[in-house]
Amino acid sequence: MKLGFIGLGHMGAAMAANLVRAGHDVIVFNRTPGKSRTLLELGAHEAANVVEACDAKVVITMLANDEAVSDIAFGREGLIAHLPKGAIHLSMSTISVAFSKRLTQAHAQAGQRYVAAPVLGRPDMAAAAKLFIVAAGDPAAVDDCKPLFQVLGQKTSTTGVEPSAANLVKLTANFLQASVIESLGEAIALIGKAGIDRRAYVDLLTSTIFTSPAYKIFGPLIAARTFAPAAFAAPLGYKDIRLALAAAESLRVPMPLASLLHNRFLRLFAQGGETLDWSAIGGLATQDAGDHQATLMSSAV
Repeated sequence: MKLGFIGLGHMGAAMAANLVRAGHDVIVFNRTPGKSRTLLELGAHEAANVVEACDAKVVITMLANDEAVSDIAFGREGLIAHLPKGAIHLSMSTISVAFSKRLTQAHAQAGQRYVAAPVLGRPDMAAAAKLFIVAAGDPAAVDDCKPLFQVLGQKTSTTGVEPSAANLVKLTANFLQASVIESLGEAIALIGKAGIDRRAYVDLLTSTIFTSPAYKIFGPLIAARTFAPAAFAAPLGYKDIRLALAAAESLRVPMPLASLLHNRFLRLFAQGGETLDWSAIGGLATQDAGDHQATLMSSAV
């Protein structure tokens, strides 16, 4: 399939590489230059701008937030102005429900198709083609994207014909992951202050009743206070909690735990933790418990 791929961060670069290796004809574009060398060596082509990346049946965007996708999608040189009629914008970014609805309407008015398919997984899972994909949109368009999903992930779940539903599912999933991080941090802080080995405690949990990937990924990071380098930067986690709260407000659904997580991220940023992994909010409880040597920033050195 002839594809455009826009957004070559940690996740996007790994995903684009898998598509190239699978034999797709991929033209890549990144707003910040210098990230395409490895992909070009694999056989990808580089677009000089968004317009060139639109010469495709499907254009995938994997970008950080609403603002980044808006810059790519709208305007005289954007996707909506230049994507061929009938072509698909496959948005795999984690964006807001409201903005996904705006994209759906704009593409429909332009005679294009729009599928939202955000992913669950960290960069190592993207590189291994083991992502979990949540897709929503017109069934025919989703079907056209399935060969791509098979390359990128280990499982794809569909959530209906309204693309924004996939975005809401992704945001709530990240809310749940952040909740795991916070609760693990509090439990580990209590264990540690009692003099019990933190890592042995996490090993016990993750080998018995808490065997899910979230506990196995975040538990060891919190126990060892290893928050750098960031696989998923804290500002991205904060963004997802903020967007989940915005969706909750629009639907008048109270989310008191999400509000707590929002404040935990703000506290992390107040002490300079913007460059850390989002699991660093799990280290705050140890500081709250009086361990003043548990400086989060020491993990970034």
